[in-house]
Amino acid sequence: MNQQFLEKMKTTLEEEKNRLTTELSKFAHRNPKAKETEFETDFQNIGDKEDENASEVASFSDNLSLEEELEKALRDVESALKMFDGGTYGTCKYCGQEIDERRLEARPTSTSCIQCKKTLTQEV
Repeated sequence: MNQQFLEKMKTTLEEEKNRLTTELSKFAHRNPKAKETEFETDFQNIGDKEDENASEVASFSDNLSLEEELEKALRDVESALKMFDGGTYGTCKYCGQEIDERRLEARPTSTSCIQCKKTLTQEV
């Protein structure tokens, strides 16, 4: 894989990390006792009326689900960035072959080549 492509992918991953962190910080805060990628959803106190309480619970529930998805994406990005540091980014973790650049452009956090992914999901 050429160095220019790798630099492009690293920049893409760093931008995605910043975007995910920004999105999470809109409704959650970092858990100081946990990993950097773990957040805790804030519970908004809108008011004391029954409809306001229902709105608070619904909003909190939605945010918990969103937090879980964003945290998972953030962990994937962090993992991919660590692969850069280890010199293994773009290498399939199953067969050791180079992952096609088109796959990495479509999904920069990919850790497997198309063939191994198909085998794992039994799409062959």
